[in-house]
Amino acid sequence: MCFYPQVLQLLYRIRICILPALVIIALSWPGSNRIHAAILDETIRVAIVKSASEVTVAGDAILVTNEGGAPLVMPLPVTVKPLKDGLLVEGKRYQRLSFSASSAVYVNNKPYRGLAELSVADKGILVVNQLPLEEYLVGLINCEISSAWPIEAVKAQAIIARTYAVNKKNARITAPYHMESSVIDQVYEGCLIEDSRSRRAVLETTGEVLTFNGDIIQAFYHSSCGGRTEDSENIWGASLPYLKGVECQYCLTAPASTLWEYKLSLKDLEERLHLGGHNVSGLYDIRPGILNSRGRLKYVSLLATKGSCTITGEQFRKAVGYGVIKSTRFTMKNSKGDISFSGSGNGHGVGLCQWGAKQRALDGFTSGEILSYYYPGTVLKKLSDIR
Repeated sequence: MCFYPQVLQLLYRIRICILPALVIIALSWPGSNRIHAAILDETIRVAIVKSASEVTVAGDAILVTNEGGAPLVMPLPVTVKPLKDGLLVEGKRYQRLSFSASSAVYVNNKPYRGLAELSVADKGILVVNQLPLEEYLVGLINCEISSAWPIEAVKAQAIIARTYAVNKKNARITAPYHMESSVIDQVYEGCLIEDSRSRRAVLETTGEVLTFNGDIIQAFYHSSCGGRTEDSENIWGASLPYLKGVECQYCLTAPASTLWEYKLSLKDLEERLHLGGHNVSGLYDIRPGILNSRGRLKYVSLLATKGSCTITGEQFRKAVGYGVIKSTRFTMKNSKGDISFSGSGNGHGVGLCQWGAKQRALDGFTSGEILSYYYPGTVLKKLSDIR
């Protein structure tokens, strides 16, 4: 009787180590699961936490391994802290830790499928979520749009998100991770807001990507364009034939998501510009420059008692805040030291307009037709036919 708790503890440890392995074996078993196994071959690595002072990991039936792949017995939840050249857990030092589960690993209370890898980078903890590409897409859909939208718009989102991810993976194949989980790349919050419609859209487009001349494209997209999408060269200086601006009145049917206004004092603007690296002092006015061919501001002039300068519209957006100046399609008015901004569109305007895609789906267009409109000259292909 006295050793019974020890036996239970040993069995529990064995279960933690073996259960995830059994799940992986089952998923890759030949036969009826062949298609799913092929999907799992394509993985993606997403940075979900960067430069953290500590990270909490939790979950059920978690397999924990060190940098050499050896399994560890570690009571969960556990708090991981950074050292100069490693990770500290309950007084023990590790170079790298990996947490995996058949269901989900909780990182700072958010659930993620696949594996969470912790290491030290940039003076803090870096957490990379490695998981099957298709599972990543299911979790992403409701972070970027609503899966309640018409299913053809949701399918279009699944295709461009997959295309974007694979293109980035190819470009960053040797990097510690392929993408970030913010607007820098694609917004991703794990599997917390997955649902049946997002999974349906991913399953019905399994492996589909957009190509141009046989190559996977850079599938940029944005929330709403405000009437016209943008040429890529006007934003990043690179001209891509499939990223040419097109007319888009579709997003204008959702004015609450397309039209915006914001007011900021000159003092507040000066502080934001300073933080953005623009050293103006005594800002007393802001004046719009010329418009480009798509109706967006190319330049903004900052008038100040010291440090007056002219910056691009995109630089102005970045410095003031993307959530404040939602696009470079705007006008401004100076009224007694307050600048009122009025604009349309949300985002850089290149590629697919998400709200426009929603309206086109409501009008009866398929996901393929929607994509061919916003990415002219592209062809849908299966990843299996490319590789």
